[in-house]
Amino acid sequence: MRNFFYVYILVSDGDETIHYTGITRDLTVRLKEHNQGACIHTRKYRPWSIETSVAFRSESKAKAFERYLKSGSGREFARRHF
Repeated sequence: MRNFFYVYILVSDGDETIHYTGITRDLTVRLKEHNQGACIHTRKYRPWSIETSVAFRSESKAKAFERYLKSGSGREFARRHF
């Protein structure tokens, strides 16, 4: 499904209280990058697993949802529902 933008939440396999939220067009490749240490923000807590992903056709809607999930109320929403 290459025509989608994915907003994803990762959970650290080593510490399930550590989460990371991001956006990508290819979940498989992006997860590999996180687990190989390519992202400085997630390198310390690898390995990672995908907790949740949501697909959007619209890039602007995906970016808005990612911004929301990174906000205080969005983090609380994700904690309760994902």
